[in-house]
Amino acid sequence: MIGMVLAAGAGRRLRPYTDTLPKALVPVDGDTTILDIALGNLAEVGLTDVVIVVGYCAGAVEERKAALEERYGVSITLVHNDKAEEWNNAYSMWLAREHFSKGVLMVNGDTVHPVSVEKTLLAHRGPDILLAVDNVKTLADEEMKVILDEGEHLKTITKLMDPSTAYGEYIGATLIEPAAAEPLADALKATWEANPDQYYEDGYQELVNRGGRIAVAPIGAVDWVEVDNHDDLEKARRIAKTY
Repeated sequence: MIGMVLAAGAGRRLRPYTDTLPKALVPVDGDTTILDIALGNLAEVGLTDVVIVVGYCAGAVEERKAALEERYGVSITLVHNDKAEEWNNAYSMWLAREHFSKGVLMVNGDTVHPVSVEKTLLAHRGPDILLAVDNVKTLADEEMKVILDEGEHLKTITKLMDPSTAYGEYIGATLIEPAAAEPLADALKATWEANPDQYYEDGYQELVNRGGRIAVAPIGAVDWVEVDNHDDLEKARRIAKTY
């Protein structure tokens, strides 16, 4: 199994930081960036082969690649998304499809969370796909919410649902087993071909609609944040110091 980070996004709501940097390289604790935290977490659970999908300001990641490899004891492979500023992340994730067959623990490059999330996913491995879900926090409209079926597998994943009906929030960390690689890649392809502005979570929904199984792993009471704007960044800076 390998690690993977989706880090192609521009993060326009974080300007001026993202005028010259991708969102994943925005600092959250001194010189420590969101990508630093992601790589540190993956290395701590033994995933030292890491794929990073880059796009917006990809050169900034390329320039730091050697230093990041040395700092965290990882080997980094960069996958380039030349449509990162035009299309959404279903396409970004699909571009890394050749790596899915190795088994992948993927994290979003804009999410700050402790290594307990990776440990939870690895402790609950199954035959298919496993999503890290926060079923503790109070939900609102912006979160990527999930509903489970009677067998406690994913039924629906979308931001567009009544928060009161949701089981919890998907936090941007997924474990993909090798057996699920090809069906997931096919679902992602259908998703971005239908509408390149769709999220990779829409690809998960497509997979479920085709009869695929996606499980969830509750992460417990964990301090984490998806960094979309300056308020989120301030929260990230507070909690990153506690990891």
